[in-house]
Amino acid sequence: MAEEDDKTGIRLLQSLKGKICEAKHLLAYTGTTRTRDSFCTVNLDQEEVYRTKVVEKSLSPFYGEDYYFEIPRHFQCLAFYIYDKGVFQSIPIGKVAIMKEDLYKYNGKETWFSLQPVDSNSEVQGKVHLDLKLHEVITDNGSVQQLVVRIIECQGLPLINGQSCDPYATVSLVGPSRSDQKKTKVKKKTSNPHFDETFYFEVTRSSSYTRKSQFQVEEEDIEKLEIRVDLWNNINLVQDNFLGEIKVPVKILKNDSAFQAWYYLQPKDNVHKSSRPEDLGSLRLNICYSEDYVLSSQHYTPFRDLLLKSPEVKPISASAGHILGEACRENNDAMLPFVRLLLHHNKLVPFVTAVAELELRDTQEANTIFRGNSMATRCIDEMMKIVGKHYLKVTLKSIIDEICENSKPCEIDPIRLKEGDNLETNKENLRQYVDKIFHTIVDSSMSCPTLMCDVFYSLRQMSSKRFPNDPHVQYSAVSSFVFLRFFAVAVVSPHSFHLRPHHPDAQTSRTLTLISKTIQTLGSWGSLSKNKLSSFKESFMCDFFKLFQEDQCTELVKKFLDEISSAESRAPSCVEESLILKEGEVFKRAQGRKRIGKKNFKKRWLRLTNKELTYHRQQGKEALFSVPIRSIRGVERLSEDAFNRKNMYQVFHGEKILYIQANNCVEANEWVEIISRVSRCNQHRLNFYHPSAYNTNIWSCCSATAENAQGCTSCTAHAPADVQLDIDGDREVERIYSLFDTYFFRLNKMEEACARIAIYQGPEEQEDVSHFTIEESMQTFMTLKKIKEVVEKLRDLHETYSRKSLSSAKIGSEENPFGKKVS
Repeated sequence: MAEEDDKTGIRLLQSLKGKICEAKHLLAYTGTTRTRDSFCTVNLDQEEVYRTKVVEKSLSPFYGEDYYFEIPRHFQCLAFYIYDKGVFQSIPIGKVAIMKEDLYKYNGKETWFSLQPVDSNSEVQGKVHLDLKLHEVITDNGSVQQLVVRIIECQGLPLINGQSCDPYATVSLVGPSRSDQKKTKVKKKTSNPHFDETFYFEVTRSSSYTRKSQFQVEEEDIEKLEIRVDLWNNINLVQDNFLGEIKVPVKILKNDSAFQAWYYLQPKDNVHKSSRPEDLGSLRLNICYSEDYVLSSQHYTPFRDLLLKSPEVKPISASAGHILGEACRENNDAMLPFVRLLLHHNKLVPFVTAVAELELRDTQEANTIFRGNSMATRCIDEMMKIVGKHYLKVTLKSIIDEICENSKPCEIDPIRLKEGDNLETNKENLRQYVDKIFHTIVDSSMSCPTLMCDVFYSLRQMSSKRFPNDPHVQYSAVSSFVFLRFFAVAVVSPHSFHLRPHHPDAQTSRTLTLISKTIQTLGSWGSLSKNKLSSFKESFMCDFFKLFQEDQCTELVKKFLDEISSAESRAPSCVEESLILKEGEVFKRAQGRKRIGKKNFKKRWLRLTNKELTYHRQQGKEALFSVPIRSIRGVERLSEDAFNRKNMYQVFHGEKILYIQANNCVEANEWVEIISRVSRCNQHRLNFYHPSAYNTNIWSCCSATAENAQGCTSCTAHAPADVQLDIDGDREVERIYSLFDTYFFRLNKMEEACARIAIYQGPEEQEDVSHFTIEESMQTFMTLKKIKEVVEKLRDLHETYSRKSLSSAKIGSEENPFGKKVS
């Protein structure tokens, strides 16, 4: 979900990906049991958005979990917490906290971070809006200066145990000889309380007022006075939870009698900090945070047109797409936005065909075809990951789930066998798993996406043309992608392809690795190599491989490759069986209840398939209620004030509304996106909705009194041209601009190389020239010139926006509060 600037129409789209690798030297327990059962969480400020599995009995746990999510809201700090899992409560061991503005220092790099202590008085988030006035009041005893403190509102207070807190504020005037304190009312179940309460303090006594007391304050002591606002969560126990504080010196009013500003909440200044902090251990992380400031669509038109012409450019090496790959050669993700853009406009197949043909011209041996990390292989890899997600789930998910949940021993290396293991039993377990996966794959041709089949058909035709005397190359060209780069990779890393929620444990990972190795070799039987056993370095793998009937498997692979690379017209594949798209724990509001009430919301297991949305009492139990996908009329976010709960959304079906609360902002965003995507082409979709609830015979959002009154807000989701590939074309063009801007120096070098080639027609001896693929120097030079022109124009637009943002974001404003957010 984007943050949009209403004045400029610019969208800020944020995403985070990376890997929680491992921890080491965690603080041990005292006593006989020194190891810990630990897990790691990813937090946006204080909101947990991701959690790893628990690693048992280790002080150096290996987590090995990849994470990726769109960030749907503004945040100040990214934090990683390691918890010790207890029977009743998990206790934090330590944390790594990085301010948003410092994330660039670690982008794309694996880094060891020392764990910092976690203190409840330092775990704060949110901001406060304060209004201060100082004016003179005439009394019977003379004039008195009065300080007026108005606490207007707070925003972004943390969730407590997954729910909005019950906040209140204490407002104090503090000095060397005084401490007056006042308190606001408690606001129930909200992270954005609106207090709007005013408090009065006398700061200067009149000259005729002579009685000495602790409140006696001379005028010059104003320099030493400060207003302190503390936020608390009311939990009706002896000690309320501290949420943060701010301190504002009264002297800011010396030159101006009124002052209004926003402040970030700060931790308590008396938090104990040891001069020699305890060594809590360290955590290895890979972090990649990206921000895309997406301009209005019309600004991208010239650049988009230039990029989309790439498949038509002859030679292909002179196209903008090919130049992108050349300029960003060492960036493995550089082709992803370009592939997504071509997919969005249905132009990927001709571009992939052209770059593959260029690569084949330089391939001298048929057995090395498409083996390297070339532009063609990178484009096809990215295409298969995007287009083939559904295909992988249909084909592999149920078997991968069985392997991960049953945990049968499958180790066949005699050196690695555990005590009590039986080698023959393990071989049979592994053979059964390989057999299941292999036969599922070779029987899955009708589920293979049409786009993948079109690419495979082109590869097959070009390979046969390049090596006409080799009857096997047409199969090896396809199998090197579909088996080696698609199925085998998904088997060994199911969590990376959303087939499993977490990285498998060590034993299961080993099993999947052995299966993947075997599948790779089984799938290569349509290629040149006659002795498949030579592909294994280990003798135990050679022995295991002999269990499979070579001729029968070869025929099955050949038949499968023929079917997915056929020139015959194919209807889009239609999967009849139910496929789970997303599932997880949520809170669902009971139907027909009063607006507020604890019993109104119950924990349920929500499951979305390609056919229905269901909720269950628990995972694995029968569905309590089912909503067919075809009857969903819309899905939208729900404002917090509807039920005093954050991260809520509503699913419209028939004439009813299903109210659901997700566990965090990322989960809520993902549920809304995926339900919206599968239902966008439904008939009778809503055009307007109510962002709040109907309570006491009135819609709180628009004050309409009829329960069936038309919505007051336009729905956000509209039916796209391509439902399967919901791609933001402008965002992809913005990302390509960012890549060209980053590697602009490389464009200059390519331009110089083109000029030298045009003048000097001899061998390419210059080092700069030999690094680039330049077939037609003049045409490449013209494309480079156009790229540089559009990149410079977009850069100017971004710089103009940045200058305006800096000038408009006045210090103390809602966008730029006083006080640095503390991690």
